[in-house]
Amino acid sequence: MQQQRFQDCYSTTFSSYPSMLSYHEMQSQASLWTRCPVNDLYVEPLDLASSLASEDGFAPGISKEAVYDTMENLGLAIRVNGAYYPVRETAYRSLLGRAKIGGTALPKLEKQKLADVLNNCLQLFKREALVLVRDEKVSAVHSGDDADYSVLPIDELLKTLQMKLDARFPGNVFKEGYSDHSVTSAMWELPDQKKELLGTYAKMLSAMGRSAEADKMVPGIRFTTSDTGIASAKVSALLLGGASPIHIGSCVAVDHRNHSRVEKFEKLLDSLFVQFGDSIKRMQGLLQIWLNYPVNAMTRICKKLCLPKKPALEAIRMFEDATGKGPATAHDVFMALQEVLFNMKAEKAPQSKILLVEENIARTLSMDWEEYDLAKGVDY
Repeated sequence: MQQQRFQDCYSTTFSSYPSMLSYHEMQSQASLWTRCPVNDLYVEPLDLASSLASEDGFAPGISKEAVYDTMENLGLAIRVNGAYYPVRETAYRSLLGRAKIGGTALPKLEKQKLADVLNNCLQLFKREALVLVRDEKVSAVHSGDDADYSVLPIDELLKTLQMKLDARFPGNVFKEGYSDHSVTSAMWELPDQKKELLGTYAKMLSAMGRSAEADKMVPGIRFTTSDTGIASAKVSALLLGGASPIHIGSCVAVDHRNHSRVEKFEKLLDSLFVQFGDSIKRMQGLLQIWLNYPVNAMTRICKKLCLPKKPALEAIRMFEDATGKGPATAHDVFMALQEVLFNMKAEKAPQSKILLVEENIARTLSMDWEEYDLAKGVDY
């Protein structure tokens, strides 16, 4: 598996915290963060006709396999401080950021024309770039200004989070971890705090004849971060025990900017632990909101949140089959929305996209449900 990390499609999972921490400690040691002027960056197309097609044209340690994998994906190479590296797809957006360009037409250009456009624009800027070289490729091209991008090492964030969890939630259990070239995430269960955090909520579910559902639920938290600019370092509250994790409430997050440090992440964790109880209260509140047209409400919410169409329509169909046309609670709709995530996983959607949709669904906890509970149907 170590030899496959250069692949853009590479991902790995972890069943224990020590294995995940060890992985990211080794990754931190092997990764290269290097600075150079933006106008010193130079992009070239990478295909079989390229003079760079041989690994001899690249920086030391770049394998032939990494070069050919890049040809099948983004198809670009970049010169950084005099040496060429293949460019990973995760670096594309940040590279456009350094060139101060964007648009849907760019990916449609031939690779030589795209490289020419990038080079012409990169030459206009003298500010520094902060380049991440990881697993034989350039994975990101951030701004070199610490106010624009601050490095938050994943291994240090993990150690800080575990320390805080042990102090606030003794008995916490690492459930699973995930990492690919664009995003890293991990989940912990908090079994010893179930009564403290879920007591009243579980009793309300049981009183409504849903004791089996209440018995399975366990509080948990998810950690998510990225070195490639797609996510801040954040932690969110979860309900675990069902088919999929249920994201509740808002996240606490530290952006990779404004001179952020791991110490800021540590301080913010305390506020998340305080907010956990408030998130559970919002879940309780959904049990008391009755909707006359729950299928219509669910459809409008899916449209409002721009949830992926195919997985959303399947979730709506399943909910309608289960409930018919009768009334239901906002809690019923919220739980039905979780099927969108399950359907996305079945379609093998990228983990980064699933996490984003999960956060969007959590926003419904603070919505005005009556606004969506209308007799008139809506197309999606």
